[in-house]
Amino acid sequence: MNCSDPIGVFDSGLGGISVLHTLKQILPDENYIFFGDSKYNPYGIKTKEEITARCIEICDFFMIKKVKAIVIACNTATSACVNLLREKYDVPIIGMEPALKVACEKGKHQKIVVWATNFTLKEKKFVDLMSHFENDHEIEKIPCPKLVRLVEDDQLENKHLIESTLQSYIPNHSFDSIVLGCTHFVFFKSYLQNLLKDVSIIDGNEGTARHVKEILMTNDLLNKNGGTIEFHNSLDSEISLSKKLYSFLDTYERT
Repeated sequence: MNCSDPIGVFDSGLGGISVLHTLKQILPDENYIFFGDSKYNPYGIKTKEEITARCIEICDFFMIKKVKAIVIACNTATSACVNLLREKYDVPIIGMEPALKVACEKGKHQKIVVWATNFTLKEKKFVDLMSHFENDHEIEKIPCPKLVRLVEDDQLENKHLIESTLQSYIPNHSFDSIVLGCTHFVFFKSYLQNLLKDVSIIDGNEGTARHVKEILMTNDLLNKNGGTIEFHNSLDSEISLSKKLYSFLDTYERT
């Protein structure tokens, strides 16, 4: 592996572009290859075996591209097969999980809502994570499949539809935090902050990006002169939307 080799980033569709955007902010000189699996989206309703097969095919593609690390920018895919992928490939593989620990560290007896896919919420990885905190905090799990579709269907400018969909998932009772346990949901962070001014909106993107930086530093693989992004998708028609969504996040950061 060389410092200039790219970092592979993939997702079940286009939500992982939010992770790519955060990676680019924290590691601006790295070269990236993003792969969105829009043809097979959503992963949240598929079996563990189906998800694993897709992840292996994508990682095989990354190995042909000679990546120096792989970021699974998808909580569902991480839950399904991160350990298997780490055994199979000889590069660092960084997964994601809902940032529940961050929410719990905000104080005693926190009331926390976790938004994620149905698969993530049911998988052992999250069940084990939740078991560490549920005795001391009140944790409510809510699957939000419609939010995934809003990103995949290019509806981020449909303010009325977005707000009505978000409202349908927001509990009627009071709570302290919403944990965005799916990378698609990060696209709605500004909407949620406006709707829920006294609630913390938490995602795992920054923590994941900083973890990637630590791994590259430890392995002396930080790049000093680069900064390219290469977009791929299992549906060629979605590559232009991938670039549009990345630009959307650029605009969002400046507002």
